[in-house]
Amino acid sequence: MSHILKHSRLLLVAVCCVAVGAGASVIAGAGAATSTKASATSKVHKAHQAKKGGLRRIARRTVHGEFVVHTKAGFRTVTVDRGVVGSVSGQQLKITEGTPKATYKTVTLTIPANARVRDDKQKSSLSSVKAGQRVLVVTAPKRTLVIARTPRAIH
Repeated sequence: MSHILKHSRLLLVAVCCVAVGAGASVIAGAGAATSTKASATSKVHKAHQAKKGGLRRIARRTVHGEFVVHTKAGFRTVTVDRGVVGSVSGQQLKITEGTPKATYKTVTLTIPANARVRDDKQKSSLSSVKAGQRVLVVTAPKRTLVIARTPRAIH
């Protein structure tokens, strides 16, 4: 259970970094000068709505990110990759990053042997991850987390 907590903290740090950028954008948009009270109220409402759902929306749409975080040991880089599994060969995981209609890029990641792997919410191994699954890979200096899920069938 404690490893899940550690990984959720790591993912939380990555998402918070994305949120800081989104928050700055929302604040800048909300601080713009307006000529009428109605448009000012409308902008404040829109800024509130963007802040409320913006973090989840950004996290859902992120396909690649690299964040530098400060830890007790100094600055560390955390990388997030999300996409569809193309293939798994040994410790090599090939991912197509993007959306169903547009590909950002295809990357091949080397997953360390000590990586934590979850496949459809179950503790697993990298060899159980199959082509076509959605995957999120969070890479930090001392640990890697791979979360794979099988997409629901479209009827």
